[in-house]
Amino acid sequence: MTGPETLRAALRDTPHAEWVEDALAAAAERPGTFRRSFAAAGRRAGRAPLPGVPGWTADEATRALLLLAADQGAAEVCEVYWQGDADEKRAVLKALPMLPVGTAAVPLLHDALRTNDTRLVAAALGPYARHLDQAAWRQAVLKCVFMDVRLAAVDRLGERADAELAAMLAAFAEERAAAGRAVPDDATALLHSLSSQES
Repeated sequence: MTGPETLRAALRDTPHAEWVEDALAAAAERPGTFRRSFAAAGRRAGRAPLPGVPGWTADEATRALLLLAADQGAAEVCEVYWQGDADEKRAVLKALPMLPVGTAAVPLLHDALRTNDTRLVAAALGPYARHLDQAAWRQAVLKCVFMDVRLAAVDRLGERADAELAAMLAAFAEERAAAGRAVPDDATALLHSLSSQES
């Protein structure tokens, strides 16, 4: 899991590092004001990929650190998600493993997984997805395959994949074959791996 220290260090190497540091300091001193910076992060911190931290952009990292700096509880974190746009929601999802929210934010995962936004779906299956029950997690993995979301986005895939997921993938592959459509390579590899474990 990518931690806050890694994100903050990487942000120091971005063109907007000074604004980010000022925003984090203000959030720590006056938590009630952090939402202004949270909303402005896309414009002020930039949306470029974060140097040296695959899978994160500068605005996502800034927003995650703002939530930490403002020491927001579970109710506040969920409120930020519900009120946010897609970029802000994605940042909240990616921040969840770093925040002391327990299982209170699981409804946010369910919401993201109901969308057709591939980036939200991928973000919902990061480390915090350990709180999803196995049935919901399997359905989420299958949705990734259906939406062509790379399975590399799924945290702990090798640990949690089981025989029931293999059966679901096999049925999906049969449907695709009947329709003359290919199955993503990573899903095929996972199915072969699970099938070989059973034999």
